Amino acid sequence: MTTDPDQPRRRPDVPFLWGASTAAHQIEGNNIASDWWTREQRMPGMEPSGDAVDSYHRYTEDMRLLADAGLNAYRFSIEWARIEPEPGRFSRAELAHYRRMIDTAKGLGIEPVVTLHHFTTPAWFARNGGWHADDAVTRFRAYIERATSILGDVKFVATINEPNMLAMMVMLARAAAEGKLGQWQSPTTEDGMPTVLPAGDESTGNILVEAHHTARDVVRAETDAAVGWTVAGAALEALPGAEHRLESERWIREDLYLTAARDDDFIGVQSYSTMTLGPDGVVPTPDSPDNTLTGAAYRPDALGISARHAAEVTGLPVLVTENGIATSDDDRRIRYTDEALRGLFAAQSDGVDVLGYLHWSLLDNYEWGHWEPTFGLVSVDRETFERTPKPSLAWLGEVARNDGAEQRTTSPVVEPVETTAPTTEETR
Repeated sequence: MTTDPDQPRRRPDVPFLWGASTAAHQIEGNNIASDWWTREQRMPGMEPSGDAVDSYHRYTEDMRLLADAGLNAYRFSIEWARIEPEPGRFSRAELAHYRRMIDTAKGLGIEPVVTLHHFTTPAWFARNGGWHADDAVTRFRAYIERATSILGDVKFVATINEPNMLAMMVMLARAAAEGKLGQWQSPTTEDGMPTVLPAGDESTGNILVEAHHTARDVVRAETDAAVGWTVAGAALEALPGAEHRLESERWIREDLYLTAARDDDFIGVQSYSTMTLGPDGVVPTPDSPDNTLTGAAYRPDALGISARHAAEVTGLPVLVTENGIATSDDDRRIRYTDEALRGLFAAQSDGVDVLGYLHWSLLDNYEWGHWEPTFGLVSVDRETFERTPKPSLAWLGEVARNDGAEQRTTSPVVEPVETTAPTTEETR
């Protein structure tokens, strides 16, 4: 099912969005009905999310930190596993909880940007075959129909977060269940982070496209929100001799999902670093003291690259729904964000329609099996849950108060990055 492409797109009449993003499972805590909670208990090497940072109970404090800093938007997700912990059993109390979050944001002068699915599903959905079950999209639609009952006055709704990354996760989970995970393993950093992430398979991607179109139709029927989904920008760069692979690699990693968004109201762009393509595929990021805590290259210019590409493929307004850096050095976070914004506004000056910038992340949080990579504008004591704003939060708030005036008028200075293709032995 797809929406009539002739239907006028919805563009909320709101100021430029300046804010930050989070995801329910990474901050709420005790999401025990989730497939990720189950995975954390079983998979060796994964740290548990546990109480996370208790934002389920402390969301008002978190939103007030945003508002007090001068920001006007907060992207958060609602948790399918809480709303439908068992098949067909929907929790009115959990729906009311997320409605209170929306009301709290609005009361603080913050525009809520609500994500309906951010990687996690109910454990029962995963047990029954997950996204490859015959009734997966039907089940997802039933959840969306309930979720939209609380979204009537929300102006921005994202259906699925990073479907290109989700497709990869689904593919790897299926490979693990079949004992075939080894074929996808790549070199890792000292902290065990993979240096090359495989692309998700196209069959899973097509299922997620169908799910997105279905959810989009429900959101449009039941709300006045602008609706889209968020895609992880690869910012692919081809080494000499690899140019012939660029189109196909972009398709499976990014353009499949961007093309599917062409009838949406906006495209969510999520960007952290670049990927380098060699003659045999994506190559690992060379070791460098400049690499981030996830092993990614320090490439703030990736945001401008990704925004331009997303706009070119979709023809849609761009909302930056995630951009940030894994670092324990907050001065470095400020430098990275400053450079990323300059690149974004350079793209805007060249004609890209930019709706807003939402930093990842508001809080240091649970990064899908690990606590070490810290992306937050606010640190959290995991024993007491005390929030401590970092200088980067005040800095971004000041940028927002000035509507990025400095970043809009000065082009980014991008140092050339020397990248070499590894030998065949290095990629094995």
